[in-house]
Amino acid sequence: MSKDTTTTNLTAENPAGENTIIPKAVTFALAQSHFLVGDITANADKMRQLAIEARGQGADVIIFPELALLGYPPQDLLLRPSLSGRVKSALSALSDIEDIVMIVGYPHVDHHGTFNSAAILHNGHQKGFYHKQFLPNYGVFDERRYFDKGRNQVLFDYKGITIGLLICEDLWEKTPISDLKQQGADLIVCLNASPFETDKQDTRKAMLAKRSSEHKLPIVYVNAVGGQDDLVFDGGSMVTQADGTIAHEASRFLDQLMLTTLDVETLKFDSQAKAPLSLSRESEMYQALVVGLRDYVNHSGFTGVIIGLSGGIDSALTLCIAVDALGSDKVYAVMMPYEYTSKISLEDAQAQARRLNVSYTVCPIFDAVEGIRHTLAPLFNQSPADTTEENIQARARGVILMALSNKFGHLVLTTGNKSELAVGYSTLYGDMAGGFDVLKDVYKSQVYNLASYRNRLEDTPVIPERVITRPPSAELRPDQKDQDSLPDYEVLDGILSLYIDEDMGYQDIIDKGFDAAMVGKIIKMVDNSEYKRLQAPIGTKISHKAFGRERRYPLVNKWSVEG
Repeated sequence: MSKDTTTTNLTAENPAGENTIIPKAVTFALAQSHFLVGDITANADKMRQLAIEARGQGADVIIFPELALLGYPPQDLLLRPSLSGRVKSALSALSDIEDIVMIVGYPHVDHHGTFNSAAILHNGHQKGFYHKQFLPNYGVFDERRYFDKGRNQVLFDYKGITIGLLICEDLWEKTPISDLKQQGADLIVCLNASPFETDKQDTRKAMLAKRSSEHKLPIVYVNAVGGQDDLVFDGGSMVTQADGTIAHEASRFLDQLMLTTLDVETLKFDSQAKAPLSLSRESEMYQALVVGLRDYVNHSGFTGVIIGLSGGIDSALTLCIAVDALGSDKVYAVMMPYEYTSKISLEDAQAQARRLNVSYTVCPIFDAVEGIRHTLAPLFNQSPADTTEENIQARARGVILMALSNKFGHLVLTTGNKSELAVGYSTLYGDMAGGFDVLKDVYKSQVYNLASYRNRLEDTPVIPERVITRPPSAELRPDQKDQDSLPDYEVLDGILSLYIDEDMGYQDIIDKGFDAAMVGKIIKMVDNSEYKRLQAPIGTKISHKAFGRERRYPLVNKWSVEG
C-alpha cells in the first residue's frame, strides 16, 4: 500500500500582506514527566502547566511522551467505550493555550480504528495528527491487540523548518525516518514510552546516533519517566545533531523540562552546558527499583509498607530500597523468629532497622507454628517430617504479615529474588505472600552487588557486613544453607540467565561450559515452578526478560528438558 504524506503549515496568516520574518532559532521543550495511566484529566492539567512553564522560558514547541494523555501502557483501558469522549474532552480543554505548539501523545479513535497518535495543537486548534506505523508486539508490548497501523507520513512547517513526526518503535525501523527525509524533513521529533532495562540507555544512544548520521537529520527524542505496575520508564530524553552526536541529554528517572534551541539556518542545536551524571549498572538498577516501588505504593494509595525482616541479605536490601523510595516513616519491619532463627539473624535484623530508623517489631511464631502442627497431627497420621513442616513456618509468617497489612493498610513487600523464584526455592502462601516483590527481577548474585553498592553510598554501612558475607540460609531447619539444595549462586545464575534471559536450550547452555547434569536439574526446576510464579506478586522489571507479562509458558505441558 502506498503511503501518503500530510504536511501542515503552522505559520500564522498575515492579513496585512506584510513579509513574514522567519526567526533564526526555534526553541523546543522536552517534557520528560510522569503521566499516570487512566488519569486523563490530571494528565491534561499537567500538560497545561508544563506548556505554560515552557512558554515562559521562551519555548516555541513543547513535546510530550508517547500516549501521555492516557498514560502508558493503558492496556484494556483502550477498549473502554467512553475512551474517545474523554480524550476529545481533554484535548479540547487544552485549546486555550496560545503561543506555543504542543505535540501531544494520545489515543486517536475514529471510524477507521484506534491509533497510537501524536496531535499537533496550536493556538486553540488541532492542526494535524500522526498515527504510529510500527506497533511492537514482543516482550512487554502488545500494541497490535489494541491499535491499528498508521499509514501516513506527517510533516509540519513551523518558523522556517519542516518537522517530521515519529512515535517510539517507528524510529527503531529504517523506513519511517527515510521516508520523512525524502519528503523534505529538516528535523525529526519522536515521542516515546521506552521502559527501562539494564544498558537500555546505551542502546538508545547508539540507535539515535545511527539514525541521525545516516540521514543527516537532527532528532528530538522525548521519553516517559516513572513507574507503572511492573515497568519503570527511565527518561533519559535526548537531542542529537545531524552527525549523530548528542547535544542534550536529560537526567535519568527524574521529571525534567529540558529546553534546547535549534539554529534555523545551520539546523544545529545549542550544546548542553552540563551533561547529567553517568550511572553505573548498579546505580541505574538501584534507581529503577526505587522508582518502581515508590510509584506503585504511592499511586496505589497505601499508607506504607511492611517487610518481614529475617536478618538475611534479601530482606536487608529490600528494606534499604523501601526506605529510599518512601522514607523511613512509611516502612515497618517485623522480625518473626522461630527456634531455628540464629542469634546472628536477630542481631543483624535489629541493627538494620535501627540504622535505617524504621519501626521494628519482634513477633515470635513458635505458638502459631505449634498450633498448626497440633491441628494437622491427626491428619498427617505419624508421617515422617519433611519440607511440609518447614513450609508451615513460612506460611505462619505470611499469615502474620497479611494480618498486619489488613489491620493497618500497609502493603506487604515480599523479599524473594529472581534466582529463588526461578527454581521454586520459595513457599507458596508463605514467603511469597504479599503485594509487591522488590527483587523479583534481581538475581541473587546481583543482590550482593546492589547491597555492596548501597553500602558504598554512606560512610556507615546500612547493611551489616556479615549479612553480605555469611552463607545465605532460609533457617527453616538446623544449620540449613541455601547451597544444600542449590548450586553456588554464581553457577546457578549463569545457567538461569542463559535459559531465561537469553532463551538458550539445554545443549547450548552445556556448550557454554556448564555441567550437563546440573543444567538438566536446573531447567527442570525452572519449568516445574511455573505454577508458583503465576501466583507471585508483581515486581519491577530491570532485565531483558523478567518473569511476568513478557515470559508466558503453559502450566501444563510435556516439553522435554532437552528442547
